[in-house]
Amino acid sequence: MNAIYTVFKMPFLIVLLLCFQLNGQEKIDRKLLVSRHNIEIKAIDTLASLSVGNGTFAYTVDVTGLQTFPEAYQHGIPLGTQSEWGWDSYPNTGNYKFSETLKEFDQYKRKVSYAVQLKTPGRQVDAVNYFRANPHRLQLGNLGLELYKKNGDKVKPEDLKDIKQTLNLWSGEIESHFSIEGITVTVWTACHQKEDVVGARIQSDLIKKGQLKIRLRLPQPTGEWADFGTKWNDKIKYASNISSQNKQKAVITRKMDSITYHIGLSWEGQAKISVKEENYYLLTPSKTDSFSFSCTFKNQKIEAIPSFSAVEKSSVDGWKNFWQSGGAIDFSGSTDSRANELERRIILSQYLTKLQCTGAIPAQETGLTFNSWYGRPHLEMHWWHGVHFALWGRSELLEKSLPWYQKVFDKAANIAKRQGFEGVRWQKMTDPDGNEGPSSIGAFLIWQQPHFITFADLMYRANPSKKTLEKYKKEVFATADFMASFANYNKEKDRYELGPGVIPAQERFKAMETFNPTYELAYWNWALGTAIKWKEQLHEKAPSKWGSVLEKLSALPVQDNVYLATESAKDSYTNPEFKTDHPSVLGTYGMLPETSLLNKEIMKNTFDLVWKTWSWEKTWGWDFPMTAMAAARLGMPDKALDALFMKVQTNTYLKNGHNYQEERLPLYLPGNGGLLTAVAMMCAGWDGCEGTNPGFPKDGSWKVKWERLKKMP
Repeated sequence: MNAIYTVFKMPFLIVLLLCFQLNGQEKIDRKLLVSRHNIEIKAIDTLASLSVGNGTFAYTVDVTGLQTFPEAYQHGIPLGTQSEWGWDSYPNTGNYKFSETLKEFDQYKRKVSYAVQLKTPGRQVDAVNYFRANPHRLQLGNLGLELYKKNGDKVKPEDLKDIKQTLNLWSGEIESHFSIEGITVTVWTACHQKEDVVGARIQSDLIKKGQLKIRLRLPQPTGEWADFGTKWNDKIKYASNISSQNKQKAVITRKMDSITYHIGLSWEGQAKISVKEENYYLLTPSKTDSFSFSCTFKNQKIEAIPSFSAVEKSSVDGWKNFWQSGGAIDFSGSTDSRANELERRIILSQYLTKLQCTGAIPAQETGLTFNSWYGRPHLEMHWWHGVHFALWGRSELLEKSLPWYQKVFDKAANIAKRQGFEGVRWQKMTDPDGNEGPSSIGAFLIWQQPHFITFADLMYRANPSKKTLEKYKKEVFATADFMASFANYNKEKDRYELGPGVIPAQERFKAMETFNPTYELAYWNWALGTAIKWKEQLHEKAPSKWGSVLEKLSALPVQDNVYLATESAKDSYTNPEFKTDHPSVLGTYGMLPETSLLNKEIMKNTFDLVWKTWSWEKTWGWDFPMTAMAAARLGMPDKALDALFMKVQTNTYLKNGHNYQEERLPLYLPGNGGLLTAVAMMCAGWDGCEGTNPGFPKDGSWKVKWERLKKMP
């Protein structure tokens, strides 16, 4: 009888176990958790623009729910429309060759060429400028409302009244209310989760009165460091035309220098499309009080265009699936006054990084909102853009970008070969095809080099199989080949050194005077050791050079019982210039696990000195989560939280969740990704740590519930 009872009882017990965490916590109500951080906007705030997107395409709106006032927002969070395929290059009329950007430096007793920015005006500078700016990411189109007052004047931002805008995070839909001269307008906006399509439904008597139209303008690319999508005229004319149309659909084709793309508009009911002026189109609905349409952007022929209802359904289903997958953290019940704000930052950072940073190409620092650095990805930032997905149980979102490294493998191998090294030297400032962008700093950075081994190892932790090892071994082993060959053997000291000819993650040191940066030494140690383990797991023999470098890699440089930023800078903590930018020495035991080179007592001394003396006002958004990770590993959870809430401008999180840096960089997604990485680690811990929630104080002020997070290495 007891045996039969036990058999029938088991399913019920399994159900109960599914409702509770292993530590006895109640299952998190994810919809309640996410929805309590829905964004509400009640006035025009140019730093509170909201975005919809799907990871490869994003569309950012003002308080009207569309891109109605782009000039008013261009110095806040710009109203961008970008896709990962949308790139163009100006004609190379000067017939510049990339070789003209190269300069030889004496490194390791031989000549090594780097693509750098030159100062003397002339052809070489022109070549550098061309290859920095080309290709550049495009603002594909400005899709907004054309609004008129009763007297026929155009509506200005200050004419909007009764503003109330809400981003429903659970569904990814924006609902926008406002009024003009007492007449209400409501706009619902959503993005398809599998196609580059944005859809909107508009309810207003202004449509009947002929005072509301849909406007599509095609901006000119700036070809400059930034592109906010507000340049309407240029000496270079890129024409567009209505290439096809019928009663419910129109396709606009734009031909540029190296790309031709199409914009398709589809609507329900009667409407007419017209050309107002060059690259300026109006869609005028017939006299009704409700109108819905969708707009797709493609670099290939447009066939069908999903309806607004299909776009809305895709958004609702896609975002629900996202929020129900992977990890979740709930701080409800905490008495620390910062708990709700941290939870808000976590939820909004998940939303922003999902819609901006989950494409097949590593993301740029400003995602798919506007161009910074010409729209180019920076591979050292891929760690911050991607690692958190794996820790939050969504490794498949990081994995989407890893085939890109296979695509650009040969170009990375050519860089290494050109410089006389083995393997692949991964690019720093790059583009969709893996070309180098000349940079006097970027060309000498090396901390992006081990990142691929980090990504591959996270994939292996998510799926520990031979199949995973085989899938990524080519890139992992070629990465290790470069790292081993880049380390230079100093016969006199019987050790391997990194540099001179290196700029650390803390970009404050001269390349040809700098050697043995602490963080990079530790990263070399971990990555080479990991590559050797991969060889062992595959029953392959590791190259002897890997083991030799690992065995005789220089010790982490120490002075006065603290780690220096680099062995070549004995004044790391006395020279004010060297206490600015990233305190990457903390990444040695924050981003990285404990390595054989590390002394935790010295690391603790280093943390204390950096904490007290660093010029924190001269740092970047990911420096605060990096500091928090170091504090957590060192057993200082109070400091970890204090780091996340340090009152510094670059640690600001706006109403829309963006990590603000400065006027030219009002959003900075590495900060959002860093926050998610740090908090996941503070909850789930890391390999070898003891106890639960090691990054939070145990004084009862924090009630921390979490699900499905993964430990950090």
